[in-house]
Amino acid sequence: MTQQEIDEIYMRRCLQLAVNGRQNAKPNPMVGAVIVSADGRIIGEGYHARCGEGHAEVNAFASVSSEDEALLHDATIYVSLEPCSHYGKTPPCADLIIKKGVRRCVCGCIDPFAKVQGRGIQKIRNAGIEVTVGVLEHECLELNRRFITVNTLHRPYVLLKWAQTSNGFLDEMKTDPKGHQVFSPLKISSPFTQILVHKLRAENDAIVVGRTTDEREHPRLTVREWTGKNPLRFVLSSDFSVQDLFKTLMEKSCQSLIVEGGAKTLESFIQSGCYDEIRVETNTGLYVNQGTPAPQLPSGLTVAKHEVYGDQVIITYEKENGNK
Repeated sequence: MTQQEIDEIYMRRCLQLAVNGRQNAKPNPMVGAVIVSADGRIIGEGYHARCGEGHAEVNAFASVSSEDEALLHDATIYVSLEPCSHYGKTPPCADLIIKKGVRRCVCGCIDPFAKVQGRGIQKIRNAGIEVTVGVLEHECLELNRRFITVNTLHRPYVLLKWAQTSNGFLDEMKTDPKGHQVFSPLKISSPFTQILVHKLRAENDAIVVGRTTDEREHPRLTVREWTGKNPLRFVLSSDFSVQDLFKTLMEKSCQSLIVEGGAKTLESFIQSGCYDEIRVETNTGLYVNQGTPAPQLPSGLTVAKHEVYGDQVIITYEKENGNK
């Protein structure tokens, strides 16, 4: 087995650990760390569990037993994100790694946060510790895409989502007793895919709908079918500004935003180009004659995920590389 293959095995463990901090690490990134002795044995591991508390590296070193402390000078520490080099709510992890005297440090990716951005790696190298960067880099970047978007594009990560009928409508137009045509909400999602939606809400910081959708459907936009915090709820008027909304969200430390509709609100984000991901759920067993057409998918997308649950097909799209 090559050194690269060995490094990837332990970095995958870092990623497994990191996701345990999904709910409470925010607004900090999710990070996992693994300490491996010279004979390939994991002697310590940890993850960043909660903002303001110990980082992954701190928790990994703290988990090393007293009898294994002597092994650190020949050990390798694997970290999914570059160790911090600045004083925040906790001391620099780069300093801790140097103090512990490990032989080697392997990082998944560079931290885009302005106060780090390569400084942690350089500090560790200057101390004479071998550093390898870029192991499973794509996976490590993908894990913290919300954190990275905020620190590189200076706006929240934006997910556009909608559910549509088999023939592409968001709702149904019916005729009321007085002969007027009115739009009627449809139950497009299944009970199971509704749970997935609530899980998605729990993983994001804010959620918006347009005023018309709010008046027609009175959506609660909560996580009733999942565990976690409700996202901050916003209802947008027809003359809203995407940039003004982003400013408000950044002031409230919101790293991610779900746009749930309606059609005009979704199209506003598509036209502005200010989105990162689009999730479309199609009920292939549901057909209506008239209704509000779903937005047209923009060009420059790639399919990131394709899920099928009975009649429900969920396709998640991401912007192509270089189109963010």
